[in-house]
Amino acid sequence: MSVLQIQAAPFFASKNRAFWNLQLAGWGAAFLLRAVIAFANGQPFALLALILISTITGFSITLLLSVIYRVLIQQRPLITWGVTALVLAGAVILNTSIDAWVQGIYYGASRETTFAQRVISLSFIPLALLVGWSALYYAINFFLTVEEQADRLERLEAQATAAQLAMLRYQLNPHFLFNTLNSISTLVLLKQTEPANAMLTRLSGFLRHTLIAEPGSQVSLAQEIETLQLYLDIERMRFEERLRTHFEIEDAALEAQLPAMLLQPLVENAIKYAVSPQEEGARIALTARVIGDRLRITVEDTGPGLDDGPRFPADPRDPPVPGRPVSTGVGLANIRNRLAQAYGGNHLFETRSEAGGGFTVLIEIPFTRGDSVEPEPAAAPPAAQQAGKVVPVNPPPRTIGTPA
Repeated sequence: MSVLQIQAAPFFASKNRAFWNLQLAGWGAAFLLRAVIAFANGQPFALLALILISTITGFSITLLLSVIYRVLIQQRPLITWGVTALVLAGAVILNTSIDAWVQGIYYGASRETTFAQRVISLSFIPLALLVGWSALYYAINFFLTVEEQADRLERLEAQATAAQLAMLRYQLNPHFLFNTLNSISTLVLLKQTEPANAMLTRLSGFLRHTLIAEPGSQVSLAQEIETLQLYLDIERMRFEERLRTHFEIEDAALEAQLPAMLLQPLVENAIKYAVSPQEEGARIALTARVIGDRLRITVEDTGPGLDDGPRFPADPRDPPVPGRPVSTGVGLANIRNRLAQAYGGNHLFETRSEAGGGFTVLIEIPFTRGDSVEPEPAAAPPAAQQAGKVVPVNPPPRTIGTPA
């Protein structure tokens, strides 16, 4: 299952390293700022020693605060903010007391001030620095927590989307598989081993293509048409001349990326509702062209169509429509859901039916190129060989080699 990769912000990729970088940069900037202010006020050079000691004291106290805050941030808000206020008040008093004690030693008896007076006069700078540091600590950690939760939610949504895409993609119509196996069994009973072996080989090749791609992955249109031709080779052995196909693909459209196994259910739907019910069969036309920055794909059939005009025929709640078998509610609904999962609202999916018969499915998605390699010319489908031209109707079946 493909999962969206979430990468941490480069600076916070290592929280420990980011903390030390911010710690050193912040307190270094505070030291430089206080030193510049002291020189601007004509203070002696020796005052740098007091500023350095005060900065080292604040740096050390914030290391203790980080350990305490790391525990408090996990608690209930009332406990977090209440205890933080008490711890912060104690830290400010401790820092100011150390500064006052150091200044008392430095100035000695030259200043007639008591210890309490020095504590009060020096409390502003430690208060501003420690309150700012604490606010920044909580703000950064709150941001990282929110970002982590958002990344986790995005990862879960990506996993849910991938799971839903896998479920939709594995909803291959069991009727196709049962009918193919039944046809192979009939050929074996009639001792027609060569056609039975050819049909079984084509079936194995088709199943390999459908199972090898990752759910939710995208392939080029050329690769998708190659898979579609494997499916049509099998169906031609069942319906023979009743199944007639016509492909018209632009050169540029062959490089377009689209969800894997998007076209096969559309063609299967056309075979089920147009070719199978009619003795003369039907013609299925596939057209793909690039219009601006969009890829437009249409699948048309010459079946009986719908009697009640344009509507979506894959809703199981709809009443049966004359001329078409009863829908299982999977085919076109599957395509609609997969397009919604892959492109959101940035796609177009329409179905229409003419009054005289025929049914058309129109898909329009963003045109994007991928890094996938196009198939070899020998193994490419007729649409890839005749890109931009009208491919001959009902090309002869190809013999697919036994898968490795």
